[in-house]
Amino acid sequence: MCIIQFLSPENLHSHNFFLTLYLCISGQYPLVQNVTVTQGGTANLTCRVEYNDNTSLQWSNPAQQTLFFGDKKALRDNRIELVRATSSELTISISDVTLGDEGLYTCSLFTMPVRTAKAYLTILGVPEKPEINGLTKPAMEGDHITLTCITQGSKPAADLRWFRNEKEVKGAKEVNASGKTFTVRSSLQLHVDRNDDGVAYTCRVDHVALAQAPQQATEVLEVHYAPRVEIIKSTTVPQEGQYLKLECFSRGNPSPDPVMWTKDGGDLPDLDRIIVEGRELTFTSLNKTDNGTYRCEASNHLGTSSAEYVLYVYDAPTTLPPSTTPPLHPIPPDPTVQLSTHASDPTVTGSRGTVTPHIPPLPPQHATLYFTFLLYTCIFYFFCSSCCQYPLTCLIF
Repeated sequence: MCIIQFLSPENLHSHNFFLTLYLCISGQYPLVQNVTVTQGGTANLTCRVEYNDNTSLQWSNPAQQTLFFGDKKALRDNRIELVRATSSELTISISDVTLGDEGLYTCSLFTMPVRTAKAYLTILGVPEKPEINGLTKPAMEGDHITLTCITQGSKPAADLRWFRNEKEVKGAKEVNASGKTFTVRSSLQLHVDRNDDGVAYTCRVDHVALAQAPQQATEVLEVHYAPRVEIIKSTTVPQEGQYLKLECFSRGNPSPDPVMWTKDGGDLPDLDRIIVEGRELTFTSLNKTDNGTYRCEASNHLGTSSAEYVLYVYDAPTTLPPSTTPPLHPIPPDPTVQLSTHASDPTVTGSRGTVTPHIPPLPPQHATLYFTFLLYTCIFYFFCSSCCQYPLTCLIF
C-alpha cells in the first residue's frame, strides 16, 4: 500500500512529492530481463522492485510451478538454487540447463492486486561435432565424388563451411528440424585429379554457442594416378671426358619404383663408366661411343609413362699454345686506330692494342742532303723544259 499525504499546496510541486508518486506508481512493479544460456550452462534469473514494503517475491517456471517464494524453495529440483533474497530482489539459478528448461518464467509481487513480470529463458542447442561421409580411400584420378558433412543438435540451425586446405569453397546446404533442434547437411562435389592428392578438406561448424571453439572435421584425400616422367640432365653441353648425370623424375601414386633405363631401344652397354642407381643414370667420363637415345620408363598399376633424352657428346675443348713464328703477310692496319698525340711516345693506339712503327726517323744530316737533292732536281727539270722538246728525256740523260 502506498499513502500520499499532502501537507500543503506547496507540496504538490515539490521534488519529494514526485519521487513518492513515482514509487507508488512504478516502484511496486517487478523488473526482470530475458536470459540466453548455452545448453549445459547455468541460467541466473533476477527479479527486482524499486520500492517494497516487505511484500514477498516469487519465481515460477513455464509450467506455473513455484520455484522459490521469497527465500523458501518450493520445487524439489537440485539444479535450482537460491542466489539472493531481499525485500527488493529475488535471484535464483538453474544449473545444467536443458532444452526442456526453455520458456517463459514469471516473477510475482504479492501486492493487492498481484503484479507480475515475465522473462524468457532461451537455451542454445550446441551442435555436435561434424562428420564427413562419402570419401573413398584411395580415390582414382578422374573420379566424381561427393563429400557430405552433417551436424545435429544445433539451435538455432548451425552454418557449415568447407575449406580446401586454407581456402574456402562453396557447398550445398540443407537444414531439417528435429524437435527443438536442427540437423544440417552440406555437400561438396569434386572431380578428382592428381592435384587433389594430399589435400585436406575441412568442414567447419559456425554457431553462436561455439563462438570460442568452433567444431570441425578434416579428411585428407589420397588420389592414385598414373606416372608422368621427365629426364633432368646435369649439364647442357656434354663433352668428352666430362661427368654427366641423367635423373628420371617420375611422379605417380603409387610411386613408380623402380624405373627402367634403355639405350636406342635395347639394354644399356655393360661399361664401368655407366652407373645406374635408382632413378639416376651416371656417366663418369663421356666419349663418342655414348651417343644415342636414352629412354626412362616408369609404371604403376594405373599406367606407364616414359621420356627420352638424345645424347650427343661434343669434342673436348682444346687450347692452342701462342705462335713464335712471325706471320707471312703483314697485318693490314686497323682503320679504327687513333694516333697518339704524345710527342715522346712513338706509338699508335687502337682497338686492337698498341703498335710500334718499323720506320725510324731520318738523321738530321741525311735530311739536309735529301732536300738539297730535290731542289736541284726541280731547277734542272725547269731548265730542260725550256730548251728541250722532251723534258723527261733530257732529265734522264
